[in-house]
Amino acid sequence: MERDDRTPVGTFFTDATPVSGRVTTLGADAAHHARVKRLTIGDRVRLTDGAGHIASGLISGLHHASIDVSTDEVVAAQRPAEIHLRVPIADRDRMLWLAEKAAEFGVTSWQAIRFRRSMSVSPRGEGESFAKKVRARMINALEQSGGAWLPELLPDASPKELAPEAGDVRIVLDASGAPLLSIMGSDAAHHAPVITFGPEGGLETDELEMLAECGWRRVSLGETTLRFETAGVAAVAIVRALPWAR
Repeated sequence: MERDDRTPVGTFFTDATPVSGRVTTLGADAAHHARVKRLTIGDRVRLTDGAGHIASGLISGLHHASIDVSTDEVVAAQRPAEIHLRVPIADRDRMLWLAEKAAEFGVTSWQAIRFRRSMSVSPRGEGESFAKKVRARMINALEQSGGAWLPELLPDASPKELAPEAGDVRIVLDASGAPLLSIMGSDAAHHAPVITFGPEGGLETDELEMLAECGWRRVSLGETTLRFETAGVAAVAIVRALPWAR
């Protein structure tokens, strides 16, 4: 069989696990994307299912509301070290921006937490309909970054429901805490960090105390006050840059 070694000209997300030698049919969003990029039959593209599979194949059909890809190669990507993000319910546009970056960094799971000061934010990102928007933005980021793993989206929760599994490194970002790198030492290399932080205005004192009683460690990213989305990206980037977390 003749092999086509041309570089893929686009990446598409598929909910179905791609199988070598079979045709994967993508929906209207992919068809629109293909038209925008002026792709044609015979162009080589990549597929990602967000569950660790990266496929390559040729466009074999272009339709108004669908696109067919004849897959000829599927590779199983190794999952990066786990990083779990527990973000505050906050300004929805800034949450969506953070969701994109979480997908690009290969965050394992995402959950929105309803802290007390979250309720004073408007418009805020919460509920099932917003969760669909978060997933859509993550998929878009996954396609653009060429990632193989989509973060798991967990239902919105209250601070009292923040209960990671035993052994996880529980981190709450707070300016009064110890430097992040001093916490993520050799003992953390064998456990999944779970990172949470407050919305605009930060966490209330009693919320911090409650988290501390549940084993959450206060960790600092510096002396200045960061916007919540900046804090989230910075914390994930620092952890992901550690040798054991790549």
